[in-house]
Amino acid sequence: MAKFFRAAIMGPPGSGKGTISKRIAQSFGLQYLSSGHFLRESIAANTEAGLLVKTYVDRSMLVPDHVMTRLMLPRLEQLSSHSWLLDGFPRTLSQAKALNDLYQLDLVISLNIPFETLKDRLSDRWVHPASGRVYNMGFNPPRVQGKDDITGEPLIQHDDDKPEALMARLRLYKDVAKPVLDLYKTQGILHSFSGTETDRIWPYINSLLSAKMHTQPSGAFQSQSP
Repeated sequence: MAKFFRAAIMGPPGSGKGTISKRIAQSFGLQYLSSGHFLRESIAANTEAGLLVKTYVDRSMLVPDHVMTRLMLPRLEQLSSHSWLLDGFPRTLSQAKALNDLYQLDLVISLNIPFETLKDRLSDRWVHPASGRVYNMGFNPPRVQGKDDITGEPLIQHDDDKPEALMARLRLYKDVAKPVLDLYKTQGILHSFSGTETDRIWPYINSLLSAKMHTQPSGAFQSQSP
């Protein structure tokens, strides 16, 4: 019986997770599930869990573990017949243990990007709030300055992308992510990549996934197109 390939990607704000995730999804036919996008969809759909999430998002608070797992695990159960890549979940050790009870991950990618690089990227980052679309004035600018390409609505810059707030966000990420990374390291599925340019990191991730997904016994893994 064929086995599906399940992976997660972790990294601090501005590490390029979204860009790399999309490349993985397109190159290897994995379903890409971003917790941030899924949160926004749930809020927009006014689901019970979405309304609960909104109470935290409106106050700029992190969504608690029990709410995140209540939202994400049913969605992952719906993807039981797919290979997938998670971005933004699990974020904490509690979430990782809850996920472990449902699925055993095959691979976790961790991105290690220097602080100066993150600071430069985020200072150039502008966001379309409703969709979560991200633009970078350096390498991915909008077609019209300050406007979303799809809707034409205004872009904003988050206060927490400014250097002093970024330092606090990075400290929080490291504190919260360390036990999660340690768990996956002990399971032998953690692979870390360091660098300052996504295009230079990508070939190594591409090679790793090619090896992981194609050196298994014939037909061991099934990929699904999104």
